[in-house]
Amino acid sequence: MASSGKSLAGSRPSFLGARVPSAVETMAQHLQELDRDTFRKLLKVVVSALEGKDCRESVKLILETSTLSEEQLTFLISGMYSLLQEALRLPMSTLKQEAFKEDLKDLRIPEDFITDFASLIFGNSSLARALQPSILMQLKLSDKTSHRFEVPVAKFHELRYNVALILKEMNDLEKRSILKIQD
Repeated sequence: MASSGKSLAGSRPSFLGARVPSAVETMAQHLQELDRDTFRKLLKVVVSALEGKDCRESVKLILETSTLSEEQLTFLISGMYSLLQEALRLPMSTLKQEAFKEDLKDLRIPEDFITDFASLIFGNSSLARALQPSILMQLKLSDKTSHRFEVPVAKFHELRYNVALILKEMNDLEKRSILKIQD
C-alpha cells in the first residue's frame, strides 16, 4: 500500500499530502471486493454527506441490501469521504486529472472506481460549487433571539473589510477635537 506522500515515480507529492490518511488506505483495501453498483451507492451517500445532507437512512438501506458488514461500510465511507474532501479542498489549477488518477492507481484502487472518482471531481461543476467553503454565522440579538445563516467566504471577507472600515472611520471621528466628549 502506498503510505508515503510521493507518487510511485517519486517526482511529485500526492494530493493526499505527505502521508496517505489511514482511512483512505483501509478504504482502498476494502474496495477490492466491492461491486460497482454498491460502490456508486456509497459514492452518492458520501457526496450527500459532503454537501451537508443527512445520510443516515441511505446508509441503513445500503447496509440492509448489501453483503457488507457495518465495519466494512464504515471503512469505505470514511475513506471515500476523506479522499473526496482532500481532492475538493485543492484548487482545480493545482490538482490535475492525470496526477489524481495516478495517485489512486498507486493506492491500488480498481480502474472502474478511479474513473468514477475522477468524473466526480473533474466533471461535475455543480458539485464543486455546492462544496465551496462557507462560514456558518449566528447573530444573538438584544431581544434574545438568534439567527443562523451561511455566508460564502468571499462575502465574509467583504463584510469583514466593511466593518473594519466603519470602525476606522468611527475612530477617526473620535480623534477630531470637535467631537471629543468633555468630562
